[in-house]
Amino acid sequence: MNWISKFIKPKIKSLFEKKSSKNEENLWTTCGCKNLIYKEDMEANLKVCPKCGAHHKLTCKERFETFFDSKEFEIIQTPLPKDDPLSFEDKKKYSDRLKTARKLTGQDDAVLIAKGKVQNIDIIVGAQDFRFIGGSFGAASGEAFIAGAQNAIANNVPYVFFSCSGGQRMMESSIALMQMSRTALAVNELKKKNVPFVVVLTDPTTGGVTASWAMLGDILIAEPKATIGFAGRRVIQDTVRETLPDEFQTAEYVKDHGGIDLVVERQYLSSTIGTLLNVLLKKTEAQAKQDSNVTVDKSLQAVS
Repeated sequence: MNWISKFIKPKIKSLFEKKSSKNEENLWTTCGCKNLIYKEDMEANLKVCPKCGAHHKLTCKERFETFFDSKEFEIIQTPLPKDDPLSFEDKKKYSDRLKTARKLTGQDDAVLIAKGKVQNIDIIVGAQDFRFIGGSFGAASGEAFIAGAQNAIANNVPYVFFSCSGGQRMMESSIALMQMSRTALAVNELKKKNVPFVVVLTDPTTGGVTASWAMLGDILIAEPKATIGFAGRRVIQDTVRETLPDEFQTAEYVKDHGGIDLVVERQYLSSTIGTLLNVLLKKTEAQAKQDSNVTVDKSLQAVS
């Protein structure tokens, strides 16, 4: 056997095989239901499995495109605190993890804030990208959340946030934990100013995010089958020493037990939230008018 048949031909054949498998990989994707789904069908269906209805995770920009009118929105720049304030290192340096996450997502941190319209209502929207260290919530996420709330208050427009997180970022320790109280205070300011705050809990919404702003919305909505909870199922089961139901911590289970208001499929989120905001804004306007009338009446009484 000469060198052409022994080395060159196998090499050429392997190149074609790799290219073919790569093309195949790009055309198809898999779902938890173990079905092979044509990627274009999944994208056209807003990343919802057409076979089982599983709602796959979206990037922040994909979320904005599915939610805002005509896919039109503008990203709001938010403060970016100093990276790695504790010089944290486990198996990898935290600074290296940040570099990897930023390269993967094209974002400075897990949270992005945008402004646009929903059913022609001006609105501020926040979202989390789970690919950024599990959507974990640290100082930069806290600054972004608060900046979104401040923008909503300053412009007197509703604030909607899509949660997707494993909780607070352990690499920032108490700095990350502090964001729980800071974000809760920001939500309190929204309520003081009668600015509607709607939270959409997507899969997963857990840990410190659930224990703070994610459960403080005026209206709480979840996508179907989203995992919603604080501690993990195994931890709870080992603690209470009881067998938990199969559907425990799913959106449907939490709704049935009074934890959230609605479970809405992704394709209906924009129209549902738009309708709810129309109702909330009319109620807020009527309340403001009533308060104004009371103030005028008191002033007249004082004069007389």
